[in-house]
Amino acid sequence: MRKTEQSVLIVDDEPTNLRVLNQILSDSYKLIFAKSGKEALRLVEKERPDLILLDVMMPDLTGYEVCEYLKQQKRFKSIPIIFITALSDPDDEAKGLNLGAVDYISKPISPAVVKARVKTHLSLVDAEELRRTRLQVIQRLGRASEYKDNETGMHVMRMSHYAKVIALGYGFSAEEADNLFNAAPMHDIGKIGIPDSIMLKPGKLTSEEFAVMKTHPEIGAEILGASDSDLIELAKLVSLTHHEKFDGTGYPNQLKGDNIPIEGRIVALADVFDALTSIRPYKSAWSIEDAMAHIHNEKNKHFDPQLVEVFEQQMTQILEIKERWKD
Repeated sequence: MRKTEQSVLIVDDEPTNLRVLNQILSDSYKLIFAKSGKEALRLVEKERPDLILLDVMMPDLTGYEVCEYLKQQKRFKSIPIIFITALSDPDDEAKGLNLGAVDYISKPISPAVVKARVKTHLSLVDAEELRRTRLQVIQRLGRASEYKDNETGMHVMRMSHYAKVIALGYGFSAEEADNLFNAAPMHDIGKIGIPDSIMLKPGKLTSEEFAVMKTHPEIGAEILGASDSDLIELAKLVSLTHHEKFDGTGYPNQLKGDNIPIEGRIVALADVFDALTSIRPYKSAWSIEDAMAHIHNEKNKHFDPQLVEVFEQQMTQILEIKERWKD
């Protein structure tokens, strides 16, 4: 269960400094106090505070040593550390930041500055935790959709990596490409709403059955719903548009060309390539050459021709992903 009150570990070997910080912060946070670096490490293990205010000059372990140790520990490396110190040389500040601290406050301290810096960095912790929680929900929903499909979890992993590679090659920033990588597993979440008699049918679907199957993008968008999360909104967009075709003959909305969001165009290409080159109960795997010949033939029809060029340019990475995440 998540803590409802945020905690701050204050580390300083001078009792006066601890009392001052207690007066400044005690009304807003649960405070934990340590008078040495060694005691601080023990309390981090026991309490796992949300943030650490850390003096630099202490008799046993310096603040730099405490910071360096914590940033090497997977469990604790995400805890923000703010140095509070009388050291005023810019090199000292640079050293602290290079070790992984998020901020540096000089003594004598200003109560307003301390409050503002602590509040800012704890807000960032909250935002990151919220994003991490949403990402976990998306990943679990993506796994749920796999139980309704003949496709494997490796398909989802491969096509998500393919989508990220294409996005980077197209010009997405690293953050944008990561967001697409995390949203792509949700492309078929709507299949949860398709009857098993259709989803698990080993043979070819009838026209009536295929009409039902074609509703899964809209079902996926409905499942994800309206959200203030950019990541969930992106997953919804991908779900709704990954079966649109560049020439306007796709579904569900017959979008054409640039009217199809670029993320949907990318996932469409990544999804089809992996489907073609993978074994399914109803087909054998195509060779890379045959799959690329098909994709070339579908330029300007199914696929954005610019993305096909990008895809070909990244083929070395694509094949590495295919091998690494093979079924």
